[in-house]
Amino acid sequence: MFKDYELEILYRDEHLVVINKPSGLLVHKSMIDRHEIYFAMKILRDQIGQWVYPVHRLDKPTSGVLLFALDSESAKLMSEQFKAHTIQKEYVAVVRGYTPQSGLIEHALKEKLDKISDKDAKQDKEAQDAVTAFERVGTVELNAAVGRYSTTRYSLVKLRPQTGRKHQLRRHMKHISHHILGDTKYGRGEHNKFVRQRYNMHRLLLHCTVLEVQHPYTKQKLRFEAAFDEVFEMIMKEFNWSKETIYE
Repeated sequence: MFKDYELEILYRDEHLVVINKPSGLLVHKSMIDRHEIYFAMKILRDQIGQWVYPVHRLDKPTSGVLLFALDSESAKLMSEQFKAHTIQKEYVAVVRGYTPQSGLIEHALKEKLDKISDKDAKQDKEAQDAVTAFERVGTVELNAAVGRYSTTRYSLVKLRPQTGRKHQLRRHMKHISHHILGDTKYGRGEHNKFVRQRYNMHRLLLHCTVLEVQHPYTKQKLRFEAAFDEVFEMIMKEFNWSKETIYE
């Protein structure tokens, strides 16, 4: 799938490079997916002919804005912004049911450890504070029965994580029973099966649309926006949702 793939570069200067990561691509090599041979780091390095340093991450099935540094000092400075929660991230997701118009999810999350890559990590850590703000920007009701209801409802939501826990958005939406469509780990199987069969949709409908950071040297505020891929675009059109509400 990613052989000879060219990443969409959203921004590049002598210190930073930002891409629109496609769904299904790992950020870097992982013991969790040992069979994978394609990684955003390697593809980008080969594409621009320069070593890149990861500053943050997106889950493999999540798409959207992904920032890399081009030197170790810039990577350190940018990582400090993420740790201090001074950056702003915004995601869009399609979720099961009609969510409230807006809300704040404050639900502590225990760190998810992998038995292979995290075998040396402390296994009994306390749950960490996790906060996500959400806003509903679209709804749809389909004349199709999924589960025990005669019709099926979905919401388009903006998600603004205020902390950065592993799988936070996916786990938080599950916590309030509005699972993200296409989520094979935390989602609802009957809805995933429905969108696969009806729309040939085989990805997680979670996309990082916006990232706002401060440049590590000029201190200028930078805002990066990533467009949807063809699959997400198709779902937006099928559900008659406007993209104008997304990047406001």
